[in-house]
Amino acid sequence: MSTSEGAFYTGKYRNVLMEYGYSEEDINERVKDTWNQLFYGDENTRIYHPVGDKEGYMVDTGNNDARTEGMSYGMMMCVQMDKKEEFDRIWTWTKKYMWHESGEYAGYFAWSVNLDGSRRYQGPAPDGEEYFAMALMFASNRWGDSSAPYDYSYQAKEILKVCIHKGEDGIGNPMWDPINKLIKFIPESPFSDPSYHLPHFYDLFALWAYPEDRQFWAEAATASREYLKLSCHPVTGLAPEAANFDGTPEGSRGHQHFYSDSYRVAGNIGLDYEWFRGDEWERGEADRLQGFFSKLPSPKDYRIYTIDGVALEEKALHPVGLLAMNAMASLAATGINSEECIREFWNTPIRTGVRRYYDNCLYFFTLLALSGNYKVFQERRV
Repeated sequence: MSTSEGAFYTGKYRNVLMEYGYSEEDINERVKDTWNQLFYGDENTRIYHPVGDKEGYMVDTGNNDARTEGMSYGMMMCVQMDKKEEFDRIWTWTKKYMWHESGEYAGYFAWSVNLDGSRRYQGPAPDGEEYFAMALMFASNRWGDSSAPYDYSYQAKEILKVCIHKGEDGIGNPMWDPINKLIKFIPESPFSDPSYHLPHFYDLFALWAYPEDRQFWAEAATASREYLKLSCHPVTGLAPEAANFDGTPEGSRGHQHFYSDSYRVAGNIGLDYEWFRGDEWERGEADRLQGFFSKLPSPKDYRIYTIDGVALEEKALHPVGLLAMNAMASLAATGINSEECIREFWNTPIRTGVRRYYDNCLYFFTLLALSGNYKVFQERRV
């Protein structure tokens, strides 16, 4: 259960970087400079591209496509940084090329789209929808609504409505299981992805979704916090990329190990603890994760791991993203290994080159969170 000590209630966000001795000036400059590099840097650095007068996209540089993951991440970055123009450009492109107006996936977004707008895959990925909804709600609360598709609050509530009610008419599948209230890996799957679980978002959906859907989201927040306890290893803290509804690793698609998706669990529990003091278990989980990686020789040698901690031969594809998320866990950790994680993060520049997209998204979220700039924007009072 969340408590009133969280930043959502107090309005006070920790600046963990300052706590570890970095100056406010240096921190603010790092945030500004990182934003500028990711959105307006050179072609070896940027991941955002404006298109024409009103559109823009975030590119997955490793796959040369636009994904709902990255588009929704970009929108969250923009609303946190008060960048309305870029936010609207990304949302305009998303609605134009990714949104399904009809058919089996009506109301969902195609998760992978070529940069010319043609679709690689029609199906959706639930982590995109939940980030779209949260970013849109924050946009409504920060900037206010205008005409469609910039009636942000309506767009968000419609996304959430579809996510939980899809299939009630016999067409398609919901993104959350209607019985256990757990988010699915994809709408058709009978299992989940631990890194998709964002109880701190669901607590807010329970306040701002359509009234008839709010109880569902309150129950989903509780269910997700309990699910994370089942899916994270009790000794190492590692979570698989995919897990059954009972928390055991799900390997039908080769996602049973700790790999790229899994890294986000550390950041998610950190942010849940910062915003809502979601569950005291999160403190121990953050310590377990940081403790596991503190015993390894170097981030340069990060690998794929079984969730009980056995290193496999293949190296991590996104080591910068992994060390960033481990640092973000410091929002919940007791501090035993936090300093090492914070120093490692601060001394690591953003990634350049072909595989930079995912690493740098996680890097920027960590920078926002550890500087006290990853905030809940509450409802506007007129």
